[in-house]
Amino acid sequence: METIIKKRIAAYMIDLAISTTVTLGIEYFLQKKVKNEVVYALVTPTAVMWTWEYAQLRKKRQTVGYKAMGLVLEGEDGQALSGSQLIKRMAYRDTLSTCDYIKNPQAFTQQNGQRLPHDRISGTLVQEQSS
Repeated sequence: METIIKKRIAAYMIDLAISTTVTLGIEYFLQKKVKNEVVYALVTPTAVMWTWEYAQLRKKRQTVGYKAMGLVLEGEDGQALSGSQLIKRMAYRDTLSTCDYIKNPQAFTQQNGQRLPHDRISGTLVQEQSS
């Protein structure tokens, strides 16, 4: 596995741990108001993670995990990241990307791990941050 892929996985795990902690806090307050388990299992964790990731990537092109691992998200054309690019990237990663991996695992090693299928769809690249 390429080094940048390992860094991406570690960065995602860091971000997931943070968003899970926030989700648990939000669910504590929602328990009295919302009785539907779907909200706890799907809606709240996804909304928290996407909001957390979107806000950080839109503002600084890095999440806490990316910063810790020395990574930065860039548009492949060098332009600033748009909101639609980020939403496409997150939605594709969390839905269809799994099917892509099952069909063609080699696609996950293109360009030394800088460009996974959800990056290709959204027109983004993950680079190692220059010092």
